[in-house]
Amino acid sequence: MHSINLHLKILIAVLVSLGVLITGYQIYLLDIPVTEDETDDIWSLDAKVEFRATPGTPIKAQFYIPPLNQDYVSLNESFISNNYGVSVNSQNGNRRVTWSSRRASGTQTLYYRLVLTQRYSEEQLAAAPPPPRQPIPLEGPEQIAADALINPIRQHSADIETFISETIRRVNDITDDNVKLLLNGGTSAMDKARVIDLLLSNARIPLEMVHTIRLENTEAQSPELWLRSYNGERWLYFHPETGQQGMPDNRLVWWTGPEPLLAMEGGRQSSVSLTVTNSEMNALRLAKLTTENRASALLDYSLYGLPLQAQRVYQVMIMIPIGVLVILILRNLIGMQTLGTFTPVLIALAFRETEVGWGIALFTLITALGLSLRSYLEHLKLQMLPRLSVVLTFVVLVIAAISLFSHKLGMEKALAVSLFPMVILTMTIERLSITWEERGGIQSLKTALGTLIAATLAHLLMTIPELTYFVFTFPAVLLILVGFMLAMGRYRGYRLTELMRFKALTKG
Repeated sequence: MHSINLHLKILIAVLVSLGVLITGYQIYLLDIPVTEDETDDIWSLDAKVEFRATPGTPIKAQFYIPPLNQDYVSLNESFISNNYGVSVNSQNGNRRVTWSSRRASGTQTLYYRLVLTQRYSEEQLAAAPPPPRQPIPLEGPEQIAADALINPIRQHSADIETFISETIRRVNDITDDNVKLLLNGGTSAMDKARVIDLLLSNARIPLEMVHTIRLENTEAQSPELWLRSYNGERWLYFHPETGQQGMPDNRLVWWTGPEPLLAMEGGRQSSVSLTVTNSEMNALRLAKLTTENRASALLDYSLYGLPLQAQRVYQVMIMIPIGVLVILILRNLIGMQTLGTFTPVLIALAFRETEVGWGIALFTLITALGLSLRSYLEHLKLQMLPRLSVVLTFVVLVIAAISLFSHKLGMEKALAVSLFPMVILTMTIERLSITWEERGGIQSLKTALGTLIAATLAHLLMTIPELTYFVFTFPAVLLILVGFMLAMGRYRGYRLTELMRFKALTKG
């Protein structure tokens, strides 16, 4: 007996643990939404390239586009142009689209759109560390100015991070004559980044220029320049003008390197406008969409991978264990008497179409008429199988009659009576009749009332939309229910109704 109890406890622990772990994995690692109405941000990035074509000259427009290897996943990417060839190439971690045309005239417009989201993006590998840095060769005054800046920077820094911060601070001091010489009259962020890169190269510190955009609702936006360096363990990001360390979370890397965003051949007066817009999408729909757009098993091996018609069937079926759990609690803990375990659940399923009020009324009417017929047949001394056949046929006729009269009276809800399980109604009538004969009419009515109450409670719980969504999306929770049912199977204590009946004894 002890070994059986131990085996049962281990089985319950395994089932509950599996249910909790699988559900937790889906929620926290796969990031599947817990509620059906949860939404997530969708970002649409639009780039518009305009230029005037040079007559008689082939056109080649090269435009950097996001590398799609960050913490975002692409939902849709499109290139819109008229009479242009389009090709996308990857090089040094960047992606570049090339629009080409043999000839064109007048103003030309090219469009690029990328729709992405952060949810459900796969964990990306960190960028590979850069190769060893070689100093940028300088001569004459530039070398002297660079040395004059690097020497105090070395004295006021302790590592790569502080060296870069000190370099940025000094380069942004445009009153310094050495800085003025190296800037050569330029004061833009790119000019300062070029000087910072020059100084760091002399210290053999790697540096990359990173061009980003802000994920904010903006009509027109220009790429924002950041600098990043590798300290041997991780990438460090710096703003070349403010010296701010750490790139904000709402920045998306568009491309890296000193090259411009657009390189144009065969065109002039080119311009690029970037627009970012934000919208929301249902989180579950988004999960399905991202699964379709990338090789992922996020929802492929869930019930959402079934055809829609099969999904609707399983949304009903998967709630049956919830209804059974209600009956189990009502019978084993409360002590309510019902006609078996599954009869109330099947009646609860029929209530999905008839609604509770109509369902109870129709169930009561059909059962009462069936009991009257069953009482009459008892006097004929028929065997059980013929008697059940007659009752079943009578139930069918009653259901057909109710449907016909309700249709004539315009009570469309009553038409759903045909969805009642006729065999279950027949067996219910038979079992109520036996209970009536063996234990009396009052006990039979109590059992019928308990069955209706249990069916109603099961129906109300099984039709909660949030619960249906949760169980259908995370079916592993049923393993937890199985563990609870196994534990209930060894319960030998008092039921609530028994405590009420023997209240005087428990006090004594």
